[in-house]
Amino acid sequence: MPWKNQSGGPWGGGGGPRGPWGSGPQPGGQTPPDLEDLIRRSQDKLKSLIPGGGSLGGRGGVLFAVGLLVVWMLSGFYRVDADEQGVVLRFGKFTQLTQPGLNYHWPYPIETALTPKVTTVRRVDIGMRLIEDPRRGTTMRDVQEESLMLTGDENIVDVDFSVFWLVTNASKYLFNVQNPEGTIKAVSESAMREVIGRNQIQPILTGARQNIELAVHDLMQKTLDEYQAGVQITQVQMQKVDPPAQVIDSFRDVQAARADAERVQNEAQTYANRIVPEARGRAAQIQQAAEAYREQTVAEASGQASRFLKIYDEYKKAPDVTRRRMYLETMERVFGGMDKIIIDPSTSAHGSGVVPYLPLGELGRGSPTPPGGRTQGGGR
Repeated sequence: MPWKNQSGGPWGGGGGPRGPWGSGPQPGGQTPPDLEDLIRRSQDKLKSLIPGGGSLGGRGGVLFAVGLLVVWMLSGFYRVDADEQGVVLRFGKFTQLTQPGLNYHWPYPIETALTPKVTTVRRVDIGMRLIEDPRRGTTMRDVQEESLMLTGDENIVDVDFSVFWLVTNASKYLFNVQNPEGTIKAVSESAMREVIGRNQIQPILTGARQNIELAVHDLMQKTLDEYQAGVQITQVQMQKVDPPAQVIDSFRDVQAARADAERVQNEAQTYANRIVPEARGRAAQIQQAAEAYREQTVAEASGQASRFLKIYDEYKKAPDVTRRRMYLETMERVFGGMDKIIIDPSTSAHGSGVVPYLPLGELGRGSPTPPGGRTQGGGR
């Protein structure tokens, strides 16, 4: 290079015994570099970089300065992608947020721009780690110091879960929290331990997972909003919920016994639900039949009593006629369905030869009518 001298080093001082600033060490310490000599050497090197070796004089310097100014001003353009959000800093202090597209800020070192992704859903795993192995592929390693938690009934449960989140405010995400991912992980573990501590182990292992996930999600979002972290928790997903590995076999036996007990209880309840309504139906049927019989008997008795009273009233008006009519009606009712032989007494008195004994059964089946008599069915 044209400005490099024989002694080496960027400022012509080289790396010899005089040091990089062109002044050698003095007894009792180092002497600071000569400022005027440093400025003069810098001007000489700048002139050597100007086309023509600075022969254009002041005009060339102005053109060169204008070119540098244009290049410096153009360096302030920056692009924000669709999944990003621009954060403009002025001397390191936040000034504004910019939207996706082509934007401009004052060039460095006045302003700088950061473009963090705000639509990418990120994931934090608690109690487990994914390990990439080229030979075995992706394996899961359990981290028990994060996953072992104490339940409300003083049992220990092993909970592995994942938290999905995204950035909603880039400025808060970058400047309000020093380590956003570490903060989200700590808040996730704390919220899960608090929710697990309020529940018993049985519902945690069976049917309360969705309620626990919702409770952890709400508690995490509330805490992060208080921190003004600028993130949103989209989902909390419980991956594995088991007792500790040392007692998991015994716990599964207990679970199987409880499941059998619940099954037997359900079967008994089903049987009771079927038998009890049938018994109640039969009881109601018997009761209704008894009530109907009672009503029928009372109605018949009332009718007979009313009939008797009416007959008695008529009887008092004409006792002889009523007695004779009752006698005839009774005889008609008794003999109405029987085969009968009526003999004329006058004929029998003249000795017509009527045999006292007659085969009444055969006469009823079509035997000839005996002399002096006639057969009448259903009459008198």
